[in-house]
Amino acid sequence: RERERWLAGRMKQAREVRLVDELRATFENAGVVVVAHYQGISASGATALRRGMRAAGASFRVTKNTLARRALEGTPYLHMAGLFAGPTAIAWSDDPVAAAKAAVAAAGDNPHLVILGGGLRGAALDEAAVRNLASLPSLDELRARLIGVLSAPATRIAGVLQAPAGQLARVLKAHADARAEAA
Repeated sequence: RERERWLAGRMKQAREVRLVDELRATFENAGVVVVAHYQGISASGATALRRGMRAAGASFRVTKNTLARRALEGTPYLHMAGLFAGPTAIAWSDDPVAAAKAAVAAAGDNPHLVILGGGLRGAALDEAAVRNLASLPSLDELRARLIGVLSAPATRIAGVLQAPAGQLARVLKAHADARAEAA
């Protein structure tokens, strides 16, 4: 019986070490992390929340506070340790806006999800800052806008270069019409 308890303790310890390592890798690689309370969300609601986050390019995970605080050590998000109290979950993404957008949208749809704050590559974010970040365009939207801005001058240049040739053709046609009428 004693041996079984000892083995169970060792297995739990190994599982916790693995979870801390996974969380630390998440914190080290994430562009943004949002911390929220999730108390009152059903299992099916949590599954729907994860699916919605994934569709938005973010991830969502319920965390154990002690393990999350341990995982924060040595990462750019160490300042978030104080947010891990109560029933907490994290949303994260590589895109600095995706997780914030997804979390704010999910909190709007689900009153049981309460955004506490987060971090953006070393910068602390309170709840208002997370909401402001969510209002920004995503990285993909910014790329599309940049391509549009860069391609617009090329279109304008082509139009400007074609205009003199068109004007010359109209002048020559008018001149030819005038000769035809005179004859």
